[in-house]
Amino acid sequence: MKIMLLLLSLFHTIDPSSLSKNLAFYELYPDTEEGQVALSRAAHLLSCQNRETVARFNLLLNRKEAESLTDSELYLIEKMASGLPNRRLKGYQARSESEVLLLPSEEIDLGSALVLSQYGEQEGAFLQARRYSALLDLMALQILAQLPKQASYEEKIRKMNHFIFDEMHFRFPPHSIYAQDIDLYTFLPSVMDNHLGVCLGVTAMYIALAQRLDLPLEIVTPPGHIYVRCCTQERIINIETTARGIDVPSEQYLGMNTRKLQLREVKEVVGMIHVNQASTYLHRGEYEKALKTYQKAYPYLPEDALLNELLGYSYLLVGEEKRGREHLEKIKDVLPEEAVIKRALAEDFLAGKTDLRGIRALFERVDENRESIIKKKETLEEIVACFPEFRDGLQMLATCWIQLQRYKEAIQVLEKHHLIDAHDPEVEYYLGALYAERYDFKNSWKHLKIAETIVKERGFSPKALRALRRELLQHCPE
Repeated sequence: MKIMLLLLSLFHTIDPSSLSKNLAFYELYPDTEEGQVALSRAAHLLSCQNRETVARFNLLLNRKEAESLTDSELYLIEKMASGLPNRRLKGYQARSESEVLLLPSEEIDLGSALVLSQYGEQEGAFLQARRYSALLDLMALQILAQLPKQASYEEKIRKMNHFIFDEMHFRFPPHSIYAQDIDLYTFLPSVMDNHLGVCLGVTAMYIALAQRLDLPLEIVTPPGHIYVRCCTQERIINIETTARGIDVPSEQYLGMNTRKLQLREVKEVVGMIHVNQASTYLHRGEYEKALKTYQKAYPYLPEDALLNELLGYSYLLVGEEKRGREHLEKIKDVLPEEAVIKRALAEDFLAGKTDLRGIRALFERVDENRESIIKKKETLEEIVACFPEFRDGLQMLATCWIQLQRYKEAIQVLEKHHLIDAHDPEVEYYLGALYAERYDFKNSWKHLKIAETIVKERGFSPKALRALRRELLQHCPE
């Protein structure tokens, strides 16, 4: 009698909308009345009348790695997920990367495309794509099971966030781990196997799931970051995958040189995965690998200014100067719509204001310890002594001084930059902030106003400049 009461009590704690929990209860107590009710619930959630198929589904939910899925299990998952919206995409039928590249962005199934692109022409690439697509299907089916028939976009986002971050425990890895091997936390298979991913890795998975849930998302890429957003009639919902899907205000993603947010297409996301990996090689000094990986990204992002610039430096660093210069000439005068000013490095190199040593120094990875920062500072000091008009070198040298909390030296370096080029709002802002830190309000106001003039010409008013102005008004009104 006591056992029956405990069983009944346990049964009543199960969320009726949780597919995995109802199936788990059925597996433990299949011969009880409550176990049969749990199985019926699961069948209803899956919209499947075949109770044997539903019972087998629980075994699939316990699979953690794609490699363990058998052919019969793949067939079963694909059959149960055959009604998902991503099946309408031509890209779902693609069997190779070359087929994906021929498709327009709106026809690409991101989950399949990411795996096919990672494995390239390797034998078994299509099988791997099927396996990871099946794992995505399992996740989508569990989310759908918790949604009403006519779920709103907001309901879908809430359930996706809860499932991905609370039930499946996907997390952003510690910096000390991902800084060494960021590619391991970017590619879809690694992210899904380990439940760890940087912003690009988890966001790519999120988009692949959204395609299965008929949830339209916009892909947004502030410099060095990516997130997605959903635009409803009432508002824009930002989804920050590095913070469990919370809605971060859009202004938080803007910076001193970022006045607008750049939107991307699904096809570009595949290329960005390879750019992430290539950048790891570039920072390690593995230039041949970096070049090959940037080349792999190129068909997905042929007009991307940053990729063309990085390709240019990679060609230069492996000794192909002509091709490197061609890529840099292509982008040196490009001012992206979302930026306040254009990037200076390509222009400085082509004008002879730095050489390959300067480029290597900028891309060299720095650990967040004092010894590493000092080493980088000393390298940059040698370079700017030879090339005193090397703007990015001066900026990075100033950053090293700031990291060492040597603000006087940082100001001296930034003032040199100011004399060479007084049109960089970030440099002017840092001068304003550093002078304010030292109670030199006259010079702080001077550089703040220069920065405000620069950004105003591009119709922009950064949050950081507004904050600095408020601070100065408190301490030293104009």
